[in-house]
Amino acid sequence: MRRLGLLFIFLVINSLAFGQQGVISGKVTDKKTGEGVIGATVLVTGTVQAAPVDVQGNYELKLDPGTYNITMTYIGYKPLTFGGIVVTANGKTTLNGVMEENVTNLKEVTVTGQKQTGTEVAMIQDLKKSEVVVSGMSNDQIVRTLDRDAAEVVKRIPGVTIQNNNFIVIRGLAERYNTVLLNDALTPSAEVDTRSFSFDILPSSVIDRILIFKSGSPELPGEMGGGVVKVYTKNSVLENATSLSVSSWVRGGTTFDNGYMVSNRSKTDWLGFDNGQRQLSDNAPSGLVKTSDASPEQRGELSRNLRSTTWLPRYISAKPDLRASLGLSRRYEIGSAYLSNVTSISYSNTREQYSIQRNRYIKEIDPSTGLPAEQYAFNDERAVTGVRLGIIHNWQVRLNNRNRLEFRNFLNQYATDEVVHRTGRDEDKLRDDFAMHYQSRTIYAGQLQGAHDLGQNEHTTVSWSAGYNYVYRDEPDYSRYRNQQQQLPGVERPWLVNIPNEGNIADASRFFSELHENTVMASGQWERRWAGRDSTRANQYKLRAGFYTEHKARSLANRYFSYVRGTNFENTDLELLPIDRIFAPENLDPIKGFTVDEGTKPQDRYEAENTLYAEYIGIVAPISDKFNISGGLRVEHNNRRLRDGGNGDYRELRTIPLPSFNATFNFNDRSLLRLAGSKTVNRPEFREVAPYRYYDYTTNAIILGDSTLKTATIYNADLRYEFYPSRSELISVGVFYKKFNDAIEQVTYKQTSTQLYMTYQNAASAYDIGAEIEVRKGLIDLTESSFLQHLSFVLNASVIKSRVKLESNATNEGFALSDRPLQGQSPYVVNAGLFYQDTDRKWQVSAQYNVIGQRFTFIGDQTDNYSAIEMPRHVIDLAITKGVGEHLQIKAGIQDLLNQPVRQLYDFNANSKIDSNERGSFGTYRRGTYSTLGLVYNF
Repeated sequence: MRRLGLLFIFLVINSLAFGQQGVISGKVTDKKTGEGVIGATVLVTGTVQAAPVDVQGNYELKLDPGTYNITMTYIGYKPLTFGGIVVTANGKTTLNGVMEENVTNLKEVTVTGQKQTGTEVAMIQDLKKSEVVVSGMSNDQIVRTLDRDAAEVVKRIPGVTIQNNNFIVIRGLAERYNTVLLNDALTPSAEVDTRSFSFDILPSSVIDRILIFKSGSPELPGEMGGGVVKVYTKNSVLENATSLSVSSWVRGGTTFDNGYMVSNRSKTDWLGFDNGQRQLSDNAPSGLVKTSDASPEQRGELSRNLRSTTWLPRYISAKPDLRASLGLSRRYEIGSAYLSNVTSISYSNTREQYSIQRNRYIKEIDPSTGLPAEQYAFNDERAVTGVRLGIIHNWQVRLNNRNRLEFRNFLNQYATDEVVHRTGRDEDKLRDDFAMHYQSRTIYAGQLQGAHDLGQNEHTTVSWSAGYNYVYRDEPDYSRYRNQQQQLPGVERPWLVNIPNEGNIADASRFFSELHENTVMASGQWERRWAGRDSTRANQYKLRAGFYTEHKARSLANRYFSYVRGTNFENTDLELLPIDRIFAPENLDPIKGFTVDEGTKPQDRYEAENTLYAEYIGIVAPISDKFNISGGLRVEHNNRRLRDGGNGDYRELRTIPLPSFNATFNFNDRSLLRLAGSKTVNRPEFREVAPYRYYDYTTNAIILGDSTLKTATIYNADLRYEFYPSRSELISVGVFYKKFNDAIEQVTYKQTSTQLYMTYQNAASAYDIGAEIEVRKGLIDLTESSFLQHLSFVLNASVIKSRVKLESNATNEGFALSDRPLQGQSPYVVNAGLFYQDTDRKWQVSAQYNVIGQRFTFIGDQTDNYSAIEMPRHVIDLAITKGVGEHLQIKAGIQDLLNQPVRQLYDFNANSKIDSNERGSFGTYRRGTYSTLGLVYNF
């Protein structure tokens, strides 16, 4: 699967040939008002070659040289047709049109052409016509920013924040409460310990639009708490186009630093996967090798067959980051059929290194200070090299006006090379150790979809979809060790590598892990429409029935080994050797030297499968010009089973009915009120019920599953007012409420050791209540200044309150604190953006701002561990784009201009917030300001 990209590269070769084109451009205005007819279509008469009219009334239609008849059309206007328009190669022909309203015969008009969904006008109109509460962002707005991937895009949407730089949080609900669909198919997750689609693997250049559905409906997945995120990649094409983008990025504190740390790299690291250099040796025994049941000869053989590793990194000079993408759009006409292809190849090679202050305080009072006792104080230097190769290859086939097929493919190869150098104090010992962690992820998602209008009057539509997802995650040779010096008054002790008594997951340890996941899915929907108050489809009564089925199979295999003393170890001088010499081949002897002991337990591997089947029925009833209702019932049957290597067998079979209701009251054509209610669920993920332990060296925590987790149910209510000043502007205000039964959270819990443990648990009940506001507004109708007329702004803000209640019983003793906000929830989120766009002079400037309130990084327990809370930080991004000539754009910008620190502080007094006197840090660091200069060439 790593080489699956070669197939896509071969497929795009057919798209490279194209001729030099000319341009027809101009402005389409209303005869009565003189304003632009926003949303009109300009097309070659009798064909599907078309261009949309933008918010200023302008359009641009690229065509091969020749003579054409051109038609301008829009619902409610008389069509305009011009004959004999000549297009020359690389030439520009101006054609303006003045359209007149057709007041005598306003009927439903069918325009044969390609709907453009990535524009801001199209986005606003889709939000307005939606049957549910939804927010979104269009490609028009994405290209104004420096956002590099979907993770950075979605945090601009109301009520949305990002955790750990890639996981989405909606309305204060952590990533596990949100479902992500890529092109209407459930996305795969390559995160072993987190239930979420990792948004940072999807480059922003391929995104057509992102929609976040915040209220339920029968057609949407029933598993949601914060919302359902639908990410659509580009697919439809109006014209042949080729674009090449190359940019170089510089990160403060990293780029050009000669002390940048990397592991011993393989020859294929630059492509995002290891060539086998780090893998477990083929000669290593497949069965577990334990001290208790292995002879010295067997352990000696394991020591010799385990490839040697490099425990220390190399130091190099960090080059500037490189990001490049090639985009190809092609259209074809074969008889009456229309084909379009969108292909994108993207590549990035990035580096960042920063210092982290990491501490742990436990619930004991230090008698010398009267403050919480500090267990350790580390100063970590963390370097992460990331490589991503992504390919999107999408086809759309419109056989005729009634039948359409789509074939979408997404392949992502992504790898990170992480090195952590840890120094500091651990109780009475000094520390100086390293961890080197390489991991790669291969993700493929493919869907074949169809939509067919049936019957003479096209009142019935049948749509279907089939999909396949593949995930491979590889963690080869995650090595970590402790090098420590004991501190005794008046005594100089040597530095010693900590040698454990048996194989374990942390000390002198080498960890190997492979995850494979295959998912197949299918869905279908039947929709029947009846005439409502008029014949337009938006105002028809609709009855929908459909199904969704999915089968997911996952296998995970972990193995870890430690270097231990032989059965008759005598040479104490060996223990004084440094890490790069102590485990050399000449020192490996199962009797008198060091040997390898496997710490793997049977529970460290599992096989799991999940089958989901859902059927639904729903209605849409436009009762009057002002009032519209929709809703229905979805029933989901879920069968989950997980079998671990220790003969543990965990099953859950459950059927849950999920009703939903949505109502819209239109005050007039520009304002409306929405009311929504639904029941949804949140199921435990494989990792959350799997009983194996995973050691995260970066946070110095062990993560453990809980097989007793129950499925959570959620009751949702929304009320939102929306006002549309124009076809491209929106102002909305809303409130929402959510009630949880058996809410699932990640929490700490008490252990006899001093190690920090994380697990999952159900809370008896919880609620989430909040308010949102969103404004997208231009100044063109508010001022006579030509400069100010080019300005527009975006503002969205959310205020949220949540509370969790745990049952007071012995089972919860020592577990998470009660009566507090949900983990990961912010009490407020603010996003603001100011945009300047001068199309004539080809200038585009943006300034964006983001801040979130205090939110729990993790929840402490009642006996040993304090909670940690992430503090607010103000983020400002600046971007400038200047067009040069017909084809070239120059982009420059700065991300995180203020470079404020990320601060995760301990909540010592357990009041769910950080007071002025609480300064104990779980983790504090600055990632550095990120600057770019790049070129985009549109052929």
